[in-house]
Amino acid sequence: MTTTSAHAATRVDNPFVGAGVYVNPEWAAHAAAEPGGSAISNQPTFVWLDRIAAISGVNGGMGLRAHLDAAVKQAAGKPYVFQVVIYDLPGRDCAALASNGELGPTDLPRYKSEFIDPIAAILADPAYASLRIVTTVELDSLPNLTTNAGGTATSTANCETMKANGNYVNGVGYALAKLGAIPNVYNYVDAGHHGWLGWDSNMQPAIDVIKQAATASGSTLANVQGFVVNTANYGALHEPNFTVSDTVNGTSVRQSKWVDWNQYVDEASFAKAWRTKAIASGFNSNIGMIIDTSRNGWGGANRPTGPGPKTTVDAYVDGSRIDRRFQTGNWCNQSGAGLGERPKAAPEDGIAAYVWVKPPGESDGASSAVANDEGKGFDAMCDPTYTGNARNNNNMSGALPNAPLAGHWFSAQFQELLKNAYPTLGGGTADTTAPTAPTGLAATTTSSSVALSWTASTDNVGVSGYDVYRGGTLIGSTNNTSFTDTGLSASTAYSYTVKAKDAAGNVSASSAALSVTTSAGGTTDTTAPTAPTNLAATTTSSSASLSWTASTDNVGVTGYNVYRGGTLVGSTTTTSYTDSGLSASTAYSYTVKAKDAAGNLSAASAAVTATTQAGTGTGAGCTASYKVSSDWGNGFNADVTVTAGSSAIKTWKVTWTFAGNQQVTNLWNGVSSQSGQSVTVANQAYNGQVAAGATTSFGFGGSYTGSNAVPTLTCTATS
Repeated sequence: MTTTSAHAATRVDNPFVGAGVYVNPEWAAHAAAEPGGSAISNQPTFVWLDRIAAISGVNGGMGLRAHLDAAVKQAAGKPYVFQVVIYDLPGRDCAALASNGELGPTDLPRYKSEFIDPIAAILADPAYASLRIVTTVELDSLPNLTTNAGGTATSTANCETMKANGNYVNGVGYALAKLGAIPNVYNYVDAGHHGWLGWDSNMQPAIDVIKQAATASGSTLANVQGFVVNTANYGALHEPNFTVSDTVNGTSVRQSKWVDWNQYVDEASFAKAWRTKAIASGFNSNIGMIIDTSRNGWGGANRPTGPGPKTTVDAYVDGSRIDRRFQTGNWCNQSGAGLGERPKAAPEDGIAAYVWVKPPGESDGASSAVANDEGKGFDAMCDPTYTGNARNNNNMSGALPNAPLAGHWFSAQFQELLKNAYPTLGGGTADTTAPTAPTGLAATTTSSSVALSWTASTDNVGVSGYDVYRGGTLIGSTNNTSFTDTGLSASTAYSYTVKAKDAAGNVSASSAALSVTTSAGGTTDTTAPTAPTNLAATTTSSSASLSWTASTDNVGVTGYNVYRGGTLVGSTTTTSYTDSGLSASTAYSYTVKAKDAAGNLSAASAAVTATTQAGTGTGAGCTASYKVSSDWGNGFNADVTVTAGSSAIKTWKVTWTFAGNQQVTNLWNGVSSQSGQSVTVANQAYNGQVAAGATTSFGFGGSYTGSNAVPTLTCTATS
């Protein structure tokens, strides 16, 4: 049984609010020893437990207990957060060799008994019960099962192994169960970053596999307090000069080479969307998102000061984006990167904290192979001369030269981060230009609220948010150009102004004041929106994509609830929604209801029945299942899994007929031929023999116009 002291930390929704945060004295000493490093050496960073030896301390360094003792001393009886990375899964980081670990793919028993159990025992010590202990659990692992396993172009053999043996899922589940049983521990599971999981085909499947892990090995969803994004990565917190909804000469920025059909262009919007989808998938409604901002500042002379030219969509995006990497898949010691926002609690709506998970100055991986006893390999993405792979669309790596092993101090990188810090550090060329004042301040009212909106300000670097004042008193902040002030008195006059601010702390002049009077009591908005109309659906074998005509409302529609068979499955602010994780060849009934800011809910739309397509074909001796892994509107990747029947097979062949004009453009792990709409794929010499009940797979890329329906497959085999 876990015991706690009389001064045990009170459980809270957001552990960062109202609390100090542990400053790692070992990292602080490294930072302070660097020229200019004292400017940030007092910042809190995570302690990394990336091997068994780190629990007790490596090479005379501090172990977990020593760090916790130091945290208790720093806290001095006040609420205090201790941050720690749990990172030593079997077969760790199956897609990036630089951060491979000491445990092999089948070493789950060692992971449990030698790594997680000792950590849990230390964290549960009553001596540390007053701390709020925030964990980041197993970076990159579960997202890798979504994008780098399953026979896609980005799959690796190591990730295929870890998906097949289940040790990522079971290991994370075990860690969550053991750590979640400690009352003052808050678990945050890694959720990748927008440049990895921002596509519809990746985000929901990644949430699903995390949910699977969070309910494995005796764990429950209650053991997950939130998610962390951008860990040890470089994705911009906000892109101030363009949005994913921008167009250039009628072409969406999503079609640009940089955005590449992604739904998000920065980490804040990705994190908020992830949170919404995770809650809709069953995670607790009070989960929080934390963002690693340690290296995503992208300041310096190359930081754009405004939107790019609207000549072509690529020119516009490349001229607008502050993220100066060659491609969002680049992750190793990036040249030109800078320190980002300093750690901060509750910095914006939907975000629990900005944090520095990756301590600035610690390498992502060695630039060339280095012999070591830490289990860390060499990944070409850390070589500045490397020209890329499928995971970064074959772009240059953008890595700094002469880097040491992952986790080792890299002075050149630290100096690069200082030089390019944004917000800037003291002694640099600081941004002293304030944004323009907001204009066009307008409002709609109820008897108890005022909904404000205004025209966006501009800034020489970028607007980071707005402060809203009622009668000269600051009442709230937002990153949007709207804000609702609630809890007001009926039939009462109020005056509002808004000021813009930038990341350097410059604040604009006030907008022109707006005086409004709330409605009389009893005249609150009780009118529900009209019911959505024209509900329609398209399906794959595992999803239903819904669309409908917008509802109207006397004040304004704020969103829509989507129901499957009468059960709420999600919410959206747009007129479309995709329900994933469905069974093939199954009929589902959907309805949609509109809602407004006052909480009024419309009548349900007319129901639509969506029948998922057949995704599995059967034949003599084998079956084959077909899954579209990514689709960008005029092209797609698909994975096919071949499963042997009750007897072993020596060869196999899969055939199907496309319903549209799809064309196979490239194929791996098979030999293909296509005549019109008919496709045949046979095994290669190395993957024809499949044991009874076992599987093999192939994948392909294709092009199409119009629709991209999943075909029905036929699999035949010889035994």
